[in-house]
Amino acid sequence: MNILSSQKFRFTIGCAALLIVGLASSHLYTQSKTKQLAQQDQFFTQQENFNPLESQIYFTSNQVSDQLDLRFKNSLITQQTSDEIIGKQNAFSSQQDLLAASAPYPVVDEFKKYKFSINGSQVITPVKLPISKVNFNQRDLLTVLVNTRKYFQDYSSEDPDILRTGMLATQGVTVPDVLKTLDFMIAVLKEDIANNRATRLQDPKFINSNFRVIKWTAYNPKDKKQKQLRITKYAVFTHSGSRKKNSTFNTPIYSLKDNSNKNTFYTKYTKQDVLSGIYEPGGKEFGKVKSLAYLTRTGLEEALMQGTILINFTDGYRAFFNVDRNNGMSYIRGLKATAQKRYWYFREVDAIKGYGYKIDAKISIKPGVTFAGDVLNIGLGRVIVIEHTKGGRKHLQMGVMADTGGAFLPNLYQLDFLAGIFKSQKEFRQNISQLPEYATAYFLVKK
Repeated sequence: MNILSSQKFRFTIGCAALLIVGLASSHLYTQSKTKQLAQQDQFFTQQENFNPLESQIYFTSNQVSDQLDLRFKNSLITQQTSDEIIGKQNAFSSQQDLLAASAPYPVVDEFKKYKFSINGSQVITPVKLPISKVNFNQRDLLTVLVNTRKYFQDYSSEDPDILRTGMLATQGVTVPDVLKTLDFMIAVLKEDIANNRATRLQDPKFINSNFRVIKWTAYNPKDKKQKQLRITKYAVFTHSGSRKKNSTFNTPIYSLKDNSNKNTFYTKYTKQDVLSGIYEPGGKEFGKVKSLAYLTRTGLEEALMQGTILINFTDGYRAFFNVDRNNGMSYIRGLKATAQKRYWYFREVDAIKGYGYKIDAKISIKPGVTFAGDVLNIGLGRVIVIEHTKGGRKHLQMGVMADTGGAFLPNLYQLDFLAGIFKSQKEFRQNISQLPEYATAYFLVKK
């Protein structure tokens, strides 16, 4: 009996010990888990503080946001955490995307004043690019991509307008996403050109694998039924000109002198005043501006309308001239060109010029791969593919938004396509007759 009692006693003590150890382990595990979850909650509270909704970004996107850098750093931290934390962050990001997509985007005018709001999800939506070859000149596209990327690099501090996220923010697209897209496309094109092969950027399968494709549905407040974008065309025209005024070439283009930045005398004079001879010998403002060339009146009006002109001088010299500054008078839609009061002063340039906050900073662009559009609400450097049907077949054309103009203030339903350099309006019209008047548009954003 004593031996049996001793064995029972030892057995009971052993069971009790195991029970105590189990309860202790359970307690320690619970404490550890609670602490881990608390740390996770704290981590995500910090993440939320560093990740404002895109609807808040809309109003602060004129600056290089430190929040974007924090977002990037936090994403690197997240990759080193547990699967549970990653899952929680993914869920949070998805919630953000949904909220951003449903948030209204405030459209602004040329003075960045609020005009109206749009529902982002009704204007831009994720899709796949149609399976058809994408057309463009490889070297020309590379040139415009490189020049646009360099503009961001060189002038972001001087030109905060290019740091606006625009309406693509409703799909979670940031300025760093745009730069990443430009960088990737530049790298792919350089590699493909160096290997003397058709670029992968013409392959819709490659695009769908490497890019987010976002369809742009036109938003025209005056025509709610318009769904496709209106594709207008612009060009550079060549005109003969003279260094000196004569009976044939009697209409001047002028350049402002450097000190005109402070002396704004030129804002007092309409186009009609200028053409009356105020800057010519005997005129009341003679000597205040520099004469660049004398054209026909048709040559002047086309230069003013298109923004750039290629002049063949009678002495054999040939050069591009681009608009520099205007007299501050608004262009009036519907008023014939000769009656417009706005007058542009020009500068000689080394190429066709697109967007830029000043003449010396403007982006050099190429025909066939350049779009002009609403830079404030859509954004500089957005890569766009337009789709139209011709002869029963889909045609895709890629270009970069590297230019803007007075017709885009604001404008979410139109793009202007740089068609080329032409000798006459007839040649221009023959060329653009092959291009669509309306098209479906897609943005490409690197995944």
